[in-house]
Amino acid sequence: MRIAVVTVFPQMIREALAYGVVGRAVERGGLLVDCIDPRDQVHDVHRTVDDRPYGGGPGMVLKAEPLAAALGEAAARFEAGAKRVYLGADGRRFDQGLAREAAAAGGLILLAGRYEGVDERLLETRIDERWSIGDYVLSGGELAALVVIDAIARLIPGTLGSAQSVEQESFSDGLLDWPHYTRPPEFDGRRVPEVLLSGDHAAIRRWRLREALGRTWLCRPDLIERRGMSAEERVLLEEYLAERAGRDGRNGFDSMTRSQK
Repeated sequence: MRIAVVTVFPQMIREALAYGVVGRAVERGGLLVDCIDPRDQVHDVHRTVDDRPYGGGPGMVLKAEPLAAALGEAAARFEAGAKRVYLGADGRRFDQGLAREAAAAGGLILLAGRYEGVDERLLETRIDERWSIGDYVLSGGELAALVVIDAIARLIPGTLGSAQSVEQESFSDGLLDWPHYTRPPEFDGRRVPEVLLSGDHAAIRRWRLREALGRTWLCRPDLIERRGMSAEERVLLEEYLAERAGRDGRNGFDSMTRSQK
Protein backbone atom coordinates (compact mmCIF):
# COMPACT_ATOMS: atom_id res chain seq x y z
CA MET A 1 0.00 0.00 0.00
CA ARG A 2 1.39 3.38 -1.01
CA ILE A 3 0.06 6.67 0.35
CA ALA A 4 1.24 10.17 -0.49
CA VAL A 5 0.39 13.11 1.77
CA VAL A 6 0.56 16.66 0.45
CA THR A 7 1.16 18.82 3.52
CA VAL A 8 2.92 21.99 4.63
CA PHE A 9 3.99 20.11 7.77
CA PRO A 10 5.56 16.88 6.45
CA GLN A 11 7.53 16.27 9.64
CA MET A 12 4.26 16.01 11.57
CA ILE A 13 3.35 12.99 9.43
CA ARG A 14 6.82 11.45 9.39
CA GLU A 15 7.18 11.53 13.18
CA ALA A 16 3.93 9.61 13.69
CA LEU A 17 4.90 6.90 11.19
CA ALA A 18 7.50 5.51 13.58
CA TYR A 19 5.05 4.18 16.17
CA GLY A 20 2.60 1.37 16.77
CA VAL A 21 0.73 -0.47 14.04
CA VAL A 22 1.63 2.08 11.36
CA GLY A 23 5.30 1.89 12.28
CA ARG A 24 5.17 -1.90 12.05
CA ALA A 25 3.53 -1.73 8.62
CA VAL A 26 6.21 0.68 7.39
CA GLU A 27 9.04 -1.38 8.88
CA ARG A 28 7.77 -4.58 7.27
CA GLY A 29 7.38 -2.92 3.89
CA GLY A 30 3.60 -3.31 3.69
CA LEU A 31 3.07 0.46 3.78
CA LEU A 32 5.01 3.23 2.06
CA VAL A 33 4.11 6.83 2.91
CA ASP A 34 5.52 9.77 0.95
CA CYS A 35 5.24 13.36 2.17
CA ILE A 36 5.21 16.14 -0.43
CA ASP A 37 5.59 19.72 0.78
CA PRO A 38 4.00 22.29 -1.55
CA ARG A 39 6.59 24.80 -0.33
CA ASP A 40 9.12 22.87 -2.43
CA GLN A 41 7.10 23.85 -5.52
CA VAL A 42 7.57 27.63 -5.08
CA HIS A 43 10.71 29.70 -5.51
CA ASP A 44 10.21 33.02 -3.75
CA VAL A 45 12.36 33.76 -0.73
CA HIS A 46 9.54 33.08 1.73
CA ARG A 47 8.35 29.88 -0.03
CA THR A 48 4.83 31.30 0.00
CA VAL A 49 1.95 28.84 -0.35
CA ASP A 50 -0.91 30.93 1.07
CA ASP A 51 -2.50 34.33 0.53
CA ARG A 52 -5.36 36.51 1.77
CA PRO A 53 -8.86 35.46 0.69
CA TYR A 54 -10.68 37.37 -2.02
CA GLY A 55 -13.64 39.19 -0.50
CA GLY A 56 -11.85 39.81 2.75
CA GLY A 57 -12.12 38.04 6.06
CA PRO A 58 -9.71 36.56 8.60
CA GLY A 59 -7.01 34.00 7.96
CA MET A 60 -5.18 32.81 4.90
CA VAL A 61 -6.04 30.42 2.07
CA LEU A 62 -3.72 27.83 0.51
CA LYS A 63 -2.92 28.80 -3.09
CA ALA A 64 -3.90 26.61 -6.03
CA GLU A 65 -0.63 26.65 -8.00
CA PRO A 66 1.77 25.09 -5.44
CA LEU A 67 -0.85 22.52 -4.39
CA ALA A 68 -1.48 21.55 -8.01
CA ALA A 69 2.24 21.07 -8.56
CA ALA A 70 2.57 19.02 -5.37
CA LEU A 71 -0.38 16.81 -6.32
CA GLY A 72 1.18 16.33 -9.75
CA GLU A 73 4.44 15.22 -8.17
CA ALA A 74 2.54 12.83 -5.92
CA ALA A 75 0.56 11.35 -8.83
CA ALA A 76 3.76 10.75 -10.78
CA ARG A 77 4.90 8.31 -8.07
CA PHE A 78 1.98 5.97 -8.76
CA GLU A 79 2.31 3.78 -11.83
CA ALA A 80 -1.42 3.17 -12.29
CA GLY A 81 -2.59 6.43 -10.75
CA ALA A 82 -4.23 6.91 -7.37
CA LYS A 83 -7.37 8.56 -6.00
CA ARG A 84 -6.75 12.14 -4.88
CA VAL A 85 -8.61 12.95 -1.66
CA TYR A 86 -9.02 16.26 0.16
CA LEU A 87 -9.55 15.97 3.90
CA GLY A 88 -12.15 18.55 4.85
CA ALA A 89 -15.33 19.14 6.84
CA ASP A 90 -17.57 18.93 3.76
CA GLY A 91 -16.42 15.46 2.75
CA ARG A 92 -17.88 11.98 2.83
CA ARG A 93 -17.71 10.52 6.32
CA PHE A 94 -14.67 8.27 6.63
CA ASP A 95 -15.63 4.88 8.07
CA GLN A 96 -14.44 1.27 8.14
CA GLY A 97 -16.01 0.51 4.77
CA LEU A 98 -14.17 3.40 3.15
CA ALA A 99 -10.94 2.27 4.83
CA ARG A 100 -11.40 -1.16 3.23
CA GLU A 101 -12.00 0.40 -0.18
CA ALA A 102 -8.84 2.48 0.12
CA ALA A 103 -6.74 -0.47 1.30
CA ALA A 104 -7.94 -2.60 -1.62
CA ALA A 105 -7.05 0.13 -4.11
CA GLY A 106 -3.38 -0.03 -3.16
CA GLY A 107 -2.67 3.68 -3.68
CA LEU A 108 -3.98 6.95 -2.25
CA ILE A 109 -3.06 10.64 -2.33
CA LEU A 110 -4.21 12.75 0.62
CA LEU A 111 -4.29 16.55 0.61
CA ALA A 112 -4.09 18.03 4.10
CA GLY A 113 -5.61 21.49 4.26
CA ARG A 114 -4.47 24.30 6.57
CA TYR A 115 -5.41 27.80 7.64
CA GLU A 116 -8.87 28.89 6.38
CA GLY A 117 -8.89 26.27 3.64
CA VAL A 118 -7.86 25.63 0.05
CA ASP A 119 -8.60 27.57 -3.12
CA GLU A 120 -11.85 26.01 -4.39
CA ARG A 121 -10.59 25.89 -7.97
CA LEU A 122 -7.87 23.46 -6.93
CA LEU A 123 -10.46 21.18 -5.33
CA GLU A 124 -12.69 21.35 -8.41
CA THR A 125 -9.93 20.47 -10.87
CA ARG A 126 -7.44 18.25 -9.01
CA ILE A 127 -9.41 16.34 -6.37
CA ASP A 128 -11.42 13.15 -6.93
CA GLU A 129 -13.15 12.91 -3.53
CA ARG A 130 -13.48 14.76 -0.24
CA TRP A 131 -13.42 12.88 3.07
CA SER A 132 -14.20 13.98 6.63
CA ILE A 133 -13.27 12.15 9.83
CA GLY A 134 -15.94 13.86 11.93
CA ASP A 135 -18.06 16.89 12.68
CA TYR A 136 -15.51 19.09 14.41
CA VAL A 137 -12.83 21.59 13.48
CA LEU A 138 -9.11 20.75 13.40
CA SER A 139 -6.20 23.11 12.87
CA GLY A 140 -5.22 21.17 9.75
CA GLY A 141 -5.66 17.99 7.78
CA GLU A 142 -2.52 16.28 9.04
CA LEU A 143 -4.26 14.66 12.00
CA ALA A 144 -7.08 13.54 9.72
CA ALA A 145 -4.50 12.08 7.32
CA LEU A 146 -2.91 10.13 10.17
CA VAL A 147 -6.33 8.75 11.18
CA VAL A 148 -6.91 7.56 7.62
CA ILE A 149 -3.41 6.06 7.38
CA ASP A 150 -3.77 4.22 10.69
CA ALA A 151 -7.17 2.75 9.74
CA ILE A 152 -5.80 1.55 6.40
CA ALA A 153 -2.55 0.19 7.85
CA ARG A 154 -4.47 -2.18 10.11
CA LEU A 155 -6.04 -3.79 7.05
CA ILE A 156 -2.75 -4.54 5.30
CA PRO A 157 -2.06 -8.30 5.56
CA GLY A 158 0.68 -9.09 8.05
CA THR A 159 0.46 -5.79 9.94
CA LEU A 160 -1.47 -7.18 12.90
CA GLY A 161 -0.43 -10.30 14.74
CA SER A 162 -3.60 -12.17 13.79
CA ALA A 163 -6.01 -11.88 10.88
CA GLN A 164 -8.82 -12.39 13.40
CA SER A 165 -7.89 -9.07 15.00
CA VAL A 166 -9.16 -7.30 11.89
CA GLU A 167 -12.25 -9.48 11.52
CA GLN A 168 -13.36 -9.03 15.14
CA GLU A 169 -12.75 -5.30 15.62
CA SER A 170 -15.45 -2.68 16.03
CA PHE A 171 -17.34 -1.82 12.81
CA SER A 172 -15.98 -4.86 10.94
CA ASP A 173 -19.47 -6.40 11.06
CA GLY A 174 -21.30 -3.12 11.45
CA LEU A 175 -21.29 -3.39 15.27
CA LEU A 176 -19.25 -1.98 18.10
CA ASP A 177 -16.88 -4.40 19.81
CA TRP A 178 -17.83 -6.50 22.83
CA PRO A 179 -16.20 -5.93 26.28
CA HIS A 180 -12.73 -7.40 26.78
CA TYR A 181 -11.15 -8.83 29.95
CA THR A 182 -7.77 -10.18 30.98
CA ARG A 183 -6.02 -11.30 34.19
CA PRO A 184 -6.59 -11.06 37.11
CA PRO A 185 -10.05 -12.70 37.25
CA GLU A 186 -11.20 -10.15 39.85
CA PHE A 187 -10.49 -6.42 40.05
CA ASP A 188 -12.10 -3.90 42.43
CA GLY A 189 -14.66 -6.52 43.40
CA ARG A 190 -15.71 -7.11 39.79
CA ARG A 191 -15.24 -10.56 38.29
CA VAL A 192 -14.72 -11.60 34.70
CA PRO A 193 -18.03 -12.99 33.30
CA GLU A 194 -18.12 -16.71 34.04
CA VAL A 195 -18.92 -17.62 30.45
CA LEU A 196 -15.49 -16.38 29.37
CA LEU A 197 -13.87 -18.79 31.83
CA SER A 198 -16.04 -21.74 30.81
CA GLY A 199 -14.14 -22.92 27.73
CA ASP A 200 -17.49 -23.30 25.95
CA HIS A 201 -16.70 -21.65 22.61
CA ALA A 202 -20.29 -21.66 21.37
CA ALA A 203 -21.48 -19.96 24.56
CA ILE A 204 -18.63 -17.46 24.36
CA ARG A 205 -19.49 -16.61 20.74
CA ARG A 206 -23.14 -16.08 21.70
CA TRP A 207 -22.21 -13.90 24.70
CA ARG A 208 -19.85 -11.76 22.64
CA LEU A 209 -22.42 -11.22 19.90
CA ARG A 210 -25.07 -10.35 22.48
CA GLU A 211 -22.79 -7.82 24.18
CA ALA A 212 -21.78 -6.28 20.85
CA LEU A 213 -25.42 -5.91 19.85
CA GLY A 214 -26.34 -4.40 23.22
CA ARG A 215 -23.46 -1.98 23.30
CA THR A 216 -24.16 -0.88 19.73
CA TRP A 217 -27.88 -0.40 20.43
CA LEU A 218 -27.17 1.73 23.50
CA CYS A 219 -24.31 3.80 22.03
CA ARG A 220 -24.91 3.82 18.25
CA PRO A 221 -28.44 2.64 17.41
CA ASP A 222 -28.02 4.16 13.95
CA LEU A 223 -25.53 1.40 13.10
CA ILE A 224 -28.07 -1.33 13.83
CA GLU A 225 -30.84 0.49 11.97
CA ARG A 226 -28.58 0.70 8.93
CA ARG A 227 -27.22 -2.84 9.25
CA GLY A 228 -30.33 -4.76 10.32
CA MET A 229 -30.36 -7.93 12.46
CA SER A 230 -30.85 -11.65 11.96
CA ALA A 231 -33.49 -13.57 13.89
CA GLU A 232 -30.80 -14.84 16.30
CA GLU A 233 -29.48 -11.34 16.83
CA ARG A 234 -32.95 -9.99 17.66
CA VAL A 235 -33.31 -12.65 20.35
CA LEU A 236 -29.88 -11.86 21.75
CA LEU A 237 -30.58 -8.14 21.87
CA GLU A 238 -33.87 -8.77 23.65
CA GLU A 239 -31.99 -10.89 26.21
CA TYR A 240 -29.41 -8.14 26.70
CA LEU A 241 -32.02 -5.43 27.19
CA ALA A 242 -34.08 -7.61 29.55
CA GLU A 243 -31.04 -8.34 31.68
CA ARG A 244 -30.05 -4.69 31.74
CA ALA A 245 -33.59 -3.63 32.62
CA GLY A 246 -33.59 -6.09 35.50
CA ARG A 247 -30.37 -4.60 36.86
CA ASP A 248 -31.56 -1.02 36.43
CA GLY A 249 -35.12 -1.66 37.60
CA ARG A 250 -36.76 -0.29 34.48
CA ASN A 251 -38.38 -1.47 31.26
CA GLY A 252 -35.73 -2.26 28.66
CA PHE A 253 -38.07 -3.43 25.92
CA ASP A 254 -39.32 0.00 24.86
CA SER A 255 -35.97 0.67 23.21
CA MET A 256 -36.46 -2.36 20.95
CA THR A 257 -39.36 -0.74 19.08
CA ARG A 258 -37.30 0.59 16.22
CA SER A 259 -35.24 -2.60 15.84
CA GLN A 260 -38.39 -4.70 15.35
CA LYS A 261 -39.49 -2.71 12.28
